[in-house]
Amino acid sequence: MQFNFVDREFIPVVLGGDINTYSVARAFWEQYQVQTHVFGKYQTGPSFRSKLTAYHPNPKIDEDETFLATMRAFAAEHADKKILVMGCGDNYVAMAARLRDQLPENMIAPYIDFDLMDTFQRKEQFYRFCDKHGLDRPGTFVYQKGMPLDFELDFPFPVILKPSDGIDYWAHPFDTQYKVYIIDTREQMQQVIRDIYASGYSDDLIIQDMIPGNDEYMRVLTTYSDRAGKVKMMCLGHVLLEEHAPHAGGNHAVIVTEPELGPLAGIKDLLEDLGYRGYANFDVKYDQRDGKFKFLDFNTRQGRSNYYVTGSGLNVAKYYVEDWIYGHELAFETPKEPHLWSVVPKSVIKKHVKDPKNRKQALDLWRAGKHVNPVFMKGDNGLNRTLRMVHTYLGYNKDFDRYYRG
Repeated sequence: MQFNFVDREFIPVVLGGDINTYSVARAFWEQYQVQTHVFGKYQTGPSFRSKLTAYHPNPKIDEDETFLATMRAFAAEHADKKILVMGCGDNYVAMAARLRDQLPENMIAPYIDFDLMDTFQRKEQFYRFCDKHGLDRPGTFVYQKGMPLDFELDFPFPVILKPSDGIDYWAHPFDTQYKVYIIDTREQMQQVIRDIYASGYSDDLIIQDMIPGNDEYMRVLTTYSDRAGKVKMMCLGHVLLEEHAPHAGGNHAVIVTEPELGPLAGIKDLLEDLGYRGYANFDVKYDQRDGKFKFLDFNTRQGRSNYYVTGSGLNVAKYYVEDWIYGHELAFETPKEPHLWSVVPKSVIKKHVKDPKNRKQALDLWRAGKHVNPVFMKGDNGLNRTLRMVHTYLGYNKDFDRYYRG
């Protein structure tokens, strides 16, 4: 099958190479029948060799000089078009926001000012915003580099430990590096802190009360705020499974969209009070000890699992284009009915979703055809790409058997 692209007044450009880029490209095709240009580091991932995308690999694309030179050349080649530049990882979003004023006039990076974005991305600052607006969060201790290691915590072990600045953290790889650590003892915590700072990371660490419960207590909330700072879309997902391999821990694997926002609707006031613009993505966990939903993380972009939003009927590309390209007024939207997003086989859901009610809902949606795996799109079935996607897909059976202890 060949995709017949429509020539529009804009061209989407996304930065990165993972499932996030492909999900965004798929959304652009479904809404506007345009081809998305993907600028990633390596010749891998769902967007590489996709018929939906034009993939441009460059190992230095995340470096300022290379990024600017590449974007300027692309803009000159398409001087008659508006070019929408979107990051699909924290480092790419930060770079696009920071260098926005140096991009050509026909390029649009739809982000808030970098200094404000940098403030939001620091987890301890987000928790201060939560406190101001009465949004619940876990008990938290902020460890600063050089502090003594005999500090006291107001909550017991096990605890969660994670970097405040994810961009700087992943810029300093080391052998025992995890996205998020579950720490059982003080001795283990002290060793992890030493390992992290020995790598060259210099920002704060967040140590938190570990909310009990498996993946099924998690929620993901995605919002879009227009250029005037008004929230125009909110989409809540009930996470049933996350990935648990070391570098993928916390990545969503199965989500069921929930039409009702409930107590999480309060994030709208926080975003509008901050004057936030663009996509935001929040990780939330239900604490059965006190019956409250607690905010864990704030990402200043659409999430890796953003196609759960598009699959529920709220196309993520539409908000960018209607707002930034056409200048249309957006109506406030939320999903109307449950929908299943899953990157794992049905067998993983059957075996690893523990709550019978949750498992039944997911499998019922699957049988009813109300489900999607974003990387498998009809017609985008080149042999090389398909084999890579199927290999990853089937590999989740082994990964969950090995790593998941839910």
